[in-house]
Amino acid sequence: MQAKNILPLIISFLVLSLVILAGKLFYHTGQVDYGVVLFFNCLFFLSGLLVFRMLYRAMQHSNPNVFVRTVMAGTMLKMGICIVAVIGYYFASRPAFNKPAVYAGMIIYVVYLVVVVRTVMQLNRKQNA
Repeated sequence: MQAKNILPLIISFLVLSLVILAGKLFYHTGQVDYGVVLFFNCLFFLSGLLVFRMLYRAMQHSNPNVFVRTVMAGTMLKMGICIVAVIGYYFASRPAFNKPAVYAGMIIYVVYLVVVVRTVMQLNRKQNA
């Protein structure tokens, strides 16, 4: 796996981190817990890297069914991580649970999902899969 292949994922992480930090600096309404949103950004970036690595290795396999199974497994893995993170956050901060931060985290989840799928589809097209 080359660094240029994960560049869209890294750029997305940096842009989202900057947007989150800018929101923390400029919007002091107290409605969104930006620490939680930043945690979700880091979590989904790392899970995106893991799933991208799995998909990249599956593309190299001679059996095309391996790629399809890996797509399904990667989707389930990311959803599982997302669900565990939200439930863990709920139980860890029950009285201070911040719904806007969770909603922002779900938007970040969708952003990383689109970036990983788009990147893998471009790589898949190049390798005559």
